Amino acid sequence: MKKLNGFPFIIVLLFSLSIQAQTKKWTLEECVKYAIDNNISIKQTELDTKTADIDKKGAIGNFLPSLNANASHSWNIGLNQDITTGLLRNQTTQFTSAGANVGIDIYRGLQNQNTLRRANLSIIAAKYQLTKMKEDVALNVANAFLQVLFNKENLKVQQDQKANNEKQLLRSEELVKAGSVPRGDLLDIKATVAADGQRVVAAENALLISKLSLAQLLQLKEFYDFDITDETSVKDENNILAQTPIAVYDKAKELRTELKIAKTNLEIAEKNVAIAKGAFQPTLQGFYSINSRVSYADVPAFDSFGNLIGTKSPAPFMDQFRDNKGQNFGVQLSIPIFNGFSARNNVERSKVNLEKSKIAVEQEELTLQRNVYTAFTDAKGGLNAYQSALSALEARQEAYNYAKERYAVGMMNSFDFNQSQTLLSNAQSEVLRTKYDYIFKIKILEFYFGIPIIKN
Repeated sequence: MKKLNGFPFIIVLLFSLSIQAQTKKWTLEECVKYAIDNNISIKQTELDTKTADIDKKGAIGNFLPSLNANASHSWNIGLNQDITTGLLRNQTTQFTSAGANVGIDIYRGLQNQNTLRRANLSIIAAKYQLTKMKEDVALNVANAFLQVLFNKENLKVQQDQKANNEKQLLRSEELVKAGSVPRGDLLDIKATVAADGQRVVAAENALLISKLSLAQLLQLKEFYDFDITDETSVKDENNILAQTPIAVYDKAKELRTELKIAKTNLEIAEKNVAIAKGAFQPTLQGFYSINSRVSYADVPAFDSFGNLIGTKSPAPFMDQFRDNKGQNFGVQLSIPIFNGFSARNNVERSKVNLEKSKIAVEQEELTLQRNVYTAFTDAKGGLNAYQSALSALEARQEAYNYAKERYAVGMMNSFDFNQSQTLLSNAQSEVLRTKYDYIFKIKILEFYFGIPIIKN
């Protein structure tokens, strides 16, 4: 009986936990962090960073000596010289040889040093590119997040508008029965309620689509119950509009990742020129090799007077390997004289790419300046538009209240009253649009000023 009494409790607890899990609402900070951790483009860029690390290991390896070993075993079958008689005859002989060689670059026109410097710069550029990707994802998530909030509030406005018109429909039915308003006005109100229903459905669909878009941006596999918090504030928390466009631009030049990427690519292009020029200089390499040989054929035998008396078995393997070893070492100097203009063309090509990188830096600075001034102007305009929309909404609300009073006493027809309602609904929608447009533009301006979308 105790087990039976406890079982319903467990079912209720699990159901409660399930409901809590389904009703979890994501904050903007949670959305951005989740997207950064799971976005596919970011993961691909992280792999580019690993590739840059591997390239650096290869550049370091150029300074290390190369070591190679070799071994072979051969059979000579057929017509060979007999070492006892000096005559040619058919026989089979076997030989084993082994060796090792070491080579190292002593001087290579500073190409190895410049290659390592370029690899270090490539790692920096890859990290900047990863940061840029994270910033872009954060902005896209913030925009999608605000779009969901806009659609949520727009749905509430449409639902409230429908609820008010349904109440007005009931009131109109009473007025028609009392003879205060004509029956045609009642039909107009019914048509308005039906249109409100269509707008509610459209708002619900827009909200669902925006939620799906945000969930897909986060790479969520299960997004059926996905929802976000409704907490928003329309204010310049960091007082960014108190700054001047010049101050924002100067700050952006120090912090913006795209400009850092362009400058790093310029440094990489300079190293490429230095590497290409290194091909004109002589190279000096050191080498060392050791080898030995073992034969399995019989060897000539001599008496004490040095006369050939026949053959005998070869010496043991290790004895031959030790006695037959030889060494070779030295340095090799290579001086480029003519190589079909290959080195010269590589230098010229690298110089062209260097000029392109310089132009890219200048272009990035101009683009950044234009974007900053545009963002500042948009933020100012967004604030003015939002304040104007609030003033217009206040006036439309008063006009609607006045029209509602007149309609209630039969001093206004349904067409004019519906027009007043429509204007009020449009004003409410305009407030929502300008509100979230202003919030996003403030985020963009803060972004250029170095204020992150979310604070760590």
